[in-house]
Amino acid sequence: MDVLRVQNIEATYQAENGEITALDNISFVVEKGEFVSIVGPSGCGKSTLLSIIAGLLKPTAGEVFVNGEKIVGTSPHIGYMLQRDNLLDWRTIYRNVLFGLEVRKMLSPENRERAVQLLKTYGLYEFRDKYPAQLSGGMRQRVALIRTLAINPDILLLDEAFSALDYQTRLTVTDDVYRILKKEKVTTVMVTHDIPESISMGDKIMVLSARPGRVREILEVDFEDENRTPLSCRNNPKFRVYFDHIWKELSADE
Repeated sequence: MDVLRVQNIEATYQAENGEITALDNISFVVEKGEFVSIVGPSGCGKSTLLSIIAGLLKPTAGEVFVNGEKIVGTSPHIGYMLQRDNLLDWRTIYRNVLFGLEVRKMLSPENRERAVQLLKTYGLYEFRDKYPAQLSGGMRQRVALIRTLAINPDILLLDEAFSALDYQTRLTVTDDVYRILKKEKVTTVMVTHDIPESISMGDKIMVLSARPGRVREILEVDFEDENRTPLSCRNNPKFRVYFDHIWKELSADE
């Protein structure tokens, strides 16, 4: 069953030198529990596409459906993580995790308990009374993820969510995040400039062309390993094959 259906999305905007087409006829579906990575050259409209899916931007043409329901404006079914963790410095970790629930007026006893269980399950409960400044960058990003999962979204959107981390921390955090998302069976769409990251985390990879962004290819990733992790995938012989293929697709616009 498809959780997300994107149909014939186009996006244009006005610039000083006239109308610019950012996205042209983008269509794809994401099944329940799938992790789809989106890669493409800078300026091809990747983040614009995520903003349209999230209901933050209105497309010039086309439609987005979540669980068969057309998206018009922001949706409680969609969680969104950006490059910055956007934790509130004056709130404890626990109260940061509750923030999304507060904003959406979903702060029920059941949802409070879910937030506590998420903190316990993923090793952050002992830090619940700490403040963001007392945590490492990797831990802050995990808190941001738990804050998003606490609202129990049907779809999680990741927009370069790990790009602010140093390389070693990034590898560790992507492993942790992947494990959490698969355990929670969260349907995920991730935009990244990092080809290895897209391969190591994605069940599918959608390659966009240079602007205007069009779908060049949707590549299915299969490492034939039920217990795969982002780190283990990088040592798989297929990893290089996928990398070379995607690099060739991205280089076709140069």
